[in-house]
Amino acid sequence: GASRMGPTFSEAVLTHAVARLGLYPEVLNIQGSWVKMGREGMKTLMRSGINDLGGTLMNESISRAAGAETGQEMTPQGMRSMAAEVSREGDERETWQR
Repeated sequence: GASRMGPTFSEAVLTHAVARLGLYPEVLNIQGSWVKMGREGMKTLMRSGINDLGGTLMNESISRAAGAETGQEMTPQGMRSMAAEVSREGDERETWQR
């Protein structure tokens, strides 16, 4: 049978927003994928409830090989800049989660 490629942009945003509402307060951090959603998509997700941009990558190839059209590399400054564009303050997490 035929299947579609994946969720629409609206479905991806809704999934993250519902996760924020439904999992709180047990799960405090909801992460989006800037590689898959792109810069503008991540800004929409930040307005819809995510508070974790994921990590920086250098020469990301897995998502691109699967057909993603956005994101290959983003610096910490690029992430802070993206967060600031939606009036959020970026904070770099440590390797060890507490």
